[in-house]
Amino acid sequence: MSTNASVVCNDTRQPDVFHVCMYSFIFILGLVFNVLALVFFCCQTKSRSQTIVYMTNLALADVLLTLTLPMRIYYHLGYCGLPEMLCEVLGLVLKANMYGSIFLLTCMCFDRCMAVSFPMSSRVQAGRKKAPLVCLGIWMLTFGASLPIYIKQTNVIHDENCFNRFPTFATKPVVVVPTLLVGFGIPLVIMLICSWGLVRAVRRSSVAQTNLVDSRKIQRMIAASLFIFLLSFLPYHATLGLLSVYGQNTPSPMKAAYRYSLMLACLNSVLDPIAYYFTTDTFRRNIDIGAVWRMFPLNSQSSDVNNRSNMLNS
Repeated sequence: MSTNASVVCNDTRQPDVFHVCMYSFIFILGLVFNVLALVFFCCQTKSRSQTIVYMTNLALADVLLTLTLPMRIYYHLGYCGLPEMLCEVLGLVLKANMYGSIFLLTCMCFDRCMAVSFPMSSRVQAGRKKAPLVCLGIWMLTFGASLPIYIKQTNVIHDENCFNRFPTFATKPVVVVPTLLVGFGIPLVIMLICSWGLVRAVRRSSVAQTNLVDSRKIQRMIAASLFIFLLSFLPYHATLGLLSVYGQNTPSPMKAAYRYSLMLACLNSVLDPIAYYFTTDTFRRNIDIGAVWRMFPLNSQSSDVNNRSNMLNS
């Protein structure tokens, strides 16, 4: 096996076209959409609500996650030579930001529920103003909880698989149980309860009985947020739990399912900005989705063709 990073590791490792295409798709769209969201949120200095604070931190977490993907694309192209420390650091950043996204999405849902259910409570309003401190705590928790996993892994013998190896330490009962419970189970329960509370509050609101508020639209937004959360993170945590049960004897198809579920979790970095656009009126009013779409070469060419045809027709 050559140590040159530009040489394929061996004859048996072929480029994984599906992983390369999917991670490239997630990287390009996730980076563009979230950078645009960050620029927009940072410009909202006059109306920086608690929701904007959470969304800003969520977009930052998604940007950091997408920045780890080029090395995964490089690996799935069939090349080797990535330093072991780099693999560990990139894995740490990806997992920490994934759980940061989970906690931030949960806090956003809880914040909206409190704001709608108790709009006149001074105690609730005072608690909501602590959103920056909550976000700081989430960053400290996610990276602080992830560090021991990768420190422990320094004593484990690694192979050339880098991003394809079995998550030995992460599937130990002492690690996987808190991960499934605190990292996914409790946030999911909170989101379900808060979503139910939001729907209940909207239905009982006297304003919802008029034409001023589209209650069905709000319910669709809540359902869409839950759907994105479950689609992104349920498969990963389900397969992680199964890997912990089988251990090193895990069948190959299940190991492959784990890698696909991790890819699906990364897809959340693309789905979050879409959720911003369709669930936040201020965001939708200020972002020209057509201008964003025209940033891509194929769409720029098609729009140019349309413009020319319109000129001819006129």
